[in-house]
Amino acid sequence: MGASATSAAAPRYASVDALRGLTVAAMLLVNNPGDWNHVYAPLLHAHWHGCTPTDLIFPMFLFIVGVSIALALNPRVERGDARPALARGVFARAARIFGLGLLLHVCAWWAFDLEHYRVMGVLQRIGLCFGAAGLCALWLPARAQWALLAALLLGYGLLLAAGGSYEPYANIASRFDSQLLGVHVYQLEPGSGRGHDPEGLLSTLGALATALLGLRAGDWLRRGRVPALWIAGAVCMALGYALSYAQPFNKNLWTPSYVLWTGGIACWILAVFHRAIDQRGWPPLGRAFGVNAIAAYAGSAFLLYALAAAGWLEPLYRHAFADWMTPRFGPTLPSLAYALVFVALWWVVVRALDTRRIYFKI
Repeated sequence: MGASATSAAAPRYASVDALRGLTVAAMLLVNNPGDWNHVYAPLLHAHWHGCTPTDLIFPMFLFIVGVSIALALNPRVERGDARPALARGVFARAARIFGLGLLLHVCAWWAFDLEHYRVMGVLQRIGLCFGAAGLCALWLPARAQWALLAALLLGYGLLLAAGGSYEPYANIASRFDSQLLGVHVYQLEPGSGRGHDPEGLLSTLGALATALLGLRAGDWLRRGRVPALWIAGAVCMALGYALSYAQPFNKNLWTPSYVLWTGGIACWILAVFHRAIDQRGWPPLGRAFGVNAIAAYAGSAFLLYALAAAGWLEPLYRHAFADWMTPRFGPTLPSLAYALVFVALWWVVVRALDTRRIYFKI
């Protein structure tokens, strides 16, 4: 789900593949506990305001999307490749990612017999951010990208403030999505009918800012300007922390403070991975997930929905984990064990695909 397929000739950084892969593995871990009622706190999103380790995962992935776009597209722009042709490729890939997200939600709607169909989601947001950031890489110089990033942070922050509330369902992002998408959002408030979607349309403005920060970080990486990652990371975290007193960290709203805080952490993690893997030759743990991110993310979702539709999901967890582990260790450890086995299963799958050089791209 990075940008590597945009250019077959683009150089690869093992650090970026590894970081993408570990992020996808973390997605699978937190999205597939055995029992949602028994999950260790660091593996849960903040209920509303706040930022847990789990809240770092999705912004890290969008940051890597931006990094990958810079590595794939910037060299082609610099050597004079036709931008309209590149733009068509960006549009087509963004549409395929968005469409795959819609298909996954059709399967979820059917497998879990949901009351309504959800339009937006993780892949839909990735598709939108990939498309917008890709066009920025093609048509906007570095200064204009920085200006757009600043405008997104300032404009979206003012929009949230003007909405008059940061609370669930009452904030302007939730109200906007409810008006536009109706019942096709993630959550509907009982009684009032108000809706909210953590991957809604308006809050995608904040998510795009994360991808643009990754776009700039990727350009620094390919130019060897690694110290800029450390400086930018420190500045972003400091600004994000200070801003959180006015607008709290909030993944659901993707607030500007959340963009800066998580983006700063992502800059530092990228710098560490580059130093350890690309420069010192450490093994790129997670690479197999990273080069087959679509196979791992979408494939694991299809497996989950198939098990649910067949009625096997709950019995599988109960007989293989809960029945014998809960009396000995309590209910939370078997829930984690199930998630770890789920990730391990998909590691075996993507490792086998990587060994055979089979890579699923969209």
